[in-house]
Amino acid sequence: MTGSFTEKLHHGLGTIYDAENVYFDSDTDHQRLVIFKSVRFGRMMMLDGVTQTTEADEFIYHEMLTHVPILAHGAVRKVLSIGGGDGGMLREALRHKSVEKVTMVEIDPIVVELSRQHLPNHSQGAFDDPRTDLVFADGAAFAANPIDTYDVMIIDSTDPIGPGEVLFESGFYANTRKCLNPGGIVVTQNGVPFMQADELKGTLRHLRHFYKDASCYIATVPTYVCGPMAFGWGTDEPAHRQVPAGEIAKRYAASGLQTRYVNAEIHKAAFALPNFLRDMIA
Repeated sequence: MTGSFTEKLHHGLGTIYDAENVYFDSDTDHQRLVIFKSVRFGRMMMLDGVTQTTEADEFIYHEMLTHVPILAHGAVRKVLSIGGGDGGMLREALRHKSVEKVTMVEIDPIVVELSRQHLPNHSQGAFDDPRTDLVFADGAAFAANPIDTYDVMIIDSTDPIGPGEVLFESGFYANTRKCLNPGGIVVTQNGVPFMQADELKGTLRHLRHFYKDASCYIATVPTYVCGPMAFGWGTDEPAHRQVPAGEIAKRYAASGLQTRYVNAEIHKAAFALPNFLRDMIA
């Protein structure tokens, strides 16, 4: 089956993806899920008409979402992921030798099932790792009553539409504190601020209310169009954001990582924000 899919996340702008093959196109109990093979980006997933991940560039997103907080912390044993049912973040977190457990909370079991079937390069066996604790539940409800505490919490959510909308509310950010050990770090997916300024500003407003150090870092992911995307950052330990590049390089080497995008220089540079973004979040 061939055809095309159009994403219209941003007002007045559309992105068309030509498809060589469509593997799944139907509604789940939570959202509209499409997995197809794009002519340009390989296999990719859309939820409610919005691009979530592609084989071609997922490594950028998942490496930056995962390794930046883990390397900045320096002593991570337990990681909590809210969302991330494609398995890419899980794969990257488990590459750290120090990580003993990753709890992944996903609201939609069909996303995990079909990602394992049609996007196997994302997880690369991570769902079967004994350190993986896979929980099918509402992420906001889980954060309100967590079963454990964690060193890093990663909000690998959709945009604030559909089932992901609650993950951008003040009550959810307040509950992230319940999930973290002292000195823990929470990071969030916050879209492309050039087009979604209110999303990032709202997240940082909440994070600044609950954490001593709240900011963001950025990376350019080709399929998230119209500029670099932002990752929100919150912690009560400001030193985590100031770790020198030399120390990050040592932690990277000790971790056993082999990455395609992240290195010590990229890690440090990601927190250097252009002026329009500095002004936006001031």
